[in-house]
Amino acid sequence: MDSQYLSDKERTRYDRHIKLPEVGEKGQRKLKAASALIVGMGGLGSASSLYLAAAGLGKIGIVDYDRVELSNLQRQILHGEPRLGEMKVDSALQRINELNSEVVIERYPVEFTLENAPRLVRNYDVIIDGSDNFNARYIMNDVCVNEKKPYVYGAVYGFDGQASVFDARLGPCYRCLFPENPAEKGEVLVKPGVLSPLPGIIGCIQAVEAIKLILGIGESLIGQLLVCSLIETRFLKISVRKRDHCDACGK
Repeated sequence: MDSQYLSDKERTRYDRHIKLPEVGEKGQRKLKAASALIVGMGGLGSASSLYLAAAGLGKIGIVDYDRVELSNLQRQILHGEPRLGEMKVDSALQRINELNSEVVIERYPVEFTLENAPRLVRNYDVIIDGSDNFNARYIMNDVCVNEKKPYVYGAVYGFDGQASVFDARLGPCYRCLFPENPAEKGEVLVKPGVLSPLPGIIGCIQAVEAIKLILGIGESLIGQLLVCSLIETRFLKISVRKRDHCDACGK
């Protein structure tokens, strides 16, 4: 895949992007040359992976070691009934290829751990959080700080969602906002109920933030926590400051 030019087919596919002054053909080539690692192919990963593939991102890495279950289908629109029992990365590969066969998909059917995270993260431009557990988030953050990569955060609970971008080179990291990992204190994350469209909304915001980072346009969520409540249809931004004594990015 040559990212230095767009084929006639690509110009047709991405016509509505190219018509945007903030993107244009130059920006579309940037997307084609860029890559993202998505950790978790659940509700958040479903939306972010599909829209990044539709947008023409050149390479997407997908990490997940779970299989598709019936209870996933209420919110994980990447998968479907014919793929019940399949590894989520295999199901995701098929669906993304159906949407855009020119995107390079790299599968990692493994748990995201402290041992393999550095090797996975350093091969991608942007890291997107589609996980559902505290350990993965803290590992993601700490490795992104060390590898100098932007970390696009997302989380959902009930009717409420959060999104942000953490980049220790330009602002706070995840530990600046949440210093201590609850899992290390013995707290167990009980999987809550989740409104079906909520992960899609937050996952789409994550895809938008990744695209803006790659293109260098707009106002990023670096230093801001976006919080939404769908039961009230309310969105607000909360400022997040870098902590001098942060265990990950502090002095």
